[in-house]
Amino acid sequence: MRFVLIADTHDTVMGMRLAGVAGAEAHTPEEVREALERAIADPDVGIVLISPRLAAMQQQLVDRVRLHSRRPLIVEVPDRHVGETAYADRITGYIQEAIGVKI
Repeated sequence: MRFVLIADTHDTVMGMRLAGVAGAEAHTPEEVREALERAIADPDVGIVLISPRLAAMQQQLVDRVRLHSRRPLIVEVPDRHVGETAYADRITGYIQEAIGVKI
């Protein structure tokens, strides 16, 4: 099982490549869709790492894979466009949704 990264900066793609994670650089909704479809079609890819901004460009495809496919797992990772507070608020929202308790 392999990880794949979809990011919008060359530096991020290269940094993850140094850590052994293959990646694709995408800037437009079409590029994001193509990169996601390549990852979905590859049976060796188990986890796709994608920035929230890029995932939002193809939210329907991301949601469809998350809801109806066993593989790959799509994980949104914060990048330079998402501040720590926004990410923390999002995690809190997921927890509230899952357990129904405001924290």
